[in-house]
Amino acid sequence: MSLKEQLFADLKTAMKEKDTLKKDTVQLIRSGILQYEKDNKVELDDEGVLDIISKQLKSRRDSLPDYIKSGREDLIEKLNKEIEILLSYLPEQLSEDEIAKIVEEAIAETGAASVKEMGKVMGIVNPKVKGRADMKVVGALVKKLLTGK
Repeated sequence: MSLKEQLFADLKTAMKEKDTLKKDTVQLIRSGILQYEKDNKVELDDEGVLDIISKQLKSRRDSLPDYIKSGREDLIEKLNKEIEILLSYLPEQLSEDEIAKIVEEAIAETGAASVKEMGKVMGIVNPKVKGRADMKVVGALVKKLLTGK
């Protein structure tokens, strides 16, 4: 079953169970997919769908600190549940140790010695962690390992 089919099945299940949060989250994913397909006149495969889900996950994670700062407990709880739902569609997330190992291998492969060469390292790391790690964490780890701090 493709990811798009899985999303449609989950949408129907959420509607039957009257799970409005899951229904709304899945509808947002599906609308993002449809919008991308219409704009680019393409049919997304599972890899493309994972990109859409990753972008929506990033958007929610970026919003979380603002909600925490404003003390909106109701929205924080809702956002955390949406993040859990989005994560359920992504492959298993890499641990920080696994990411560090991939980054170290990429640094060794490129021979990068300074932060100026971060782009080379990220070019190798990106395809290996795509959809399985938060790119903010990856970027911070690359920077940390290249500066030696």
